[in-house]
Amino acid sequence: MAQEKRKKKFFDVEIPIISKQTQMQAYEIPELNGRLMKYDLTRILRGKSIMLTLKVKIEGDKATTSPIKLLLMPYFLRRMIRKGTNYVEDSFSAECQDAKLKIKPLLVTRKKVSRAVRNALRVKAREELIDYVKDKPSAELFSHVLNNQIQKPLSMKLKKIYPLSLCEIRVLESKEK
Repeated sequence: MAQEKRKKKFFDVEIPIISKQTQMQAYEIPELNGRLMKYDLTRILRGKSIMLTLKVKIEGDKATTSPIKLLLMPYFLRRMIRKGTNYVEDSFSAECQDAKLKIKPLLVTRKKVSRAVRNALRVKAREELIDYVKDKPSAELFSHVLNNQIQKPLSMKLKKIYPLSLCEIRVLESKEK
């Protein structure tokens, strides 16, 4: 007996963090539940190349997404790190209100600096970020990174140690509690 052919359809998926809507393909809307989707935010953020990974959740007959990972693209970073500068990277986990976050900041100095200065920048950035995220929900933190509300104040605090040409959150990844 031959099987009946099914045709995939497009379903609307809401992305509340950037107030946009997109479409995903599936046979039925419940199939989208738990599926991951990647969204390039380069045009929205005017050239700041960020890839946003979202997880789809089905509520009734509507599909919405929640952010899982935010990644600054490597080609953007190569463009920002010039000759005659130093960069400082770090990687650590921090607890927020509803999840455990993996945070990887990237700091680029204006000129070459000593190792002690780079270490002081790394330690101060880690302290400030852990203190900032502990009382906020993860969805709010993702929107703050997209709107530069974490990076700008952090840069101002780190400026007292050494002025930076770039202060970015390279990776922000949410792990469920």
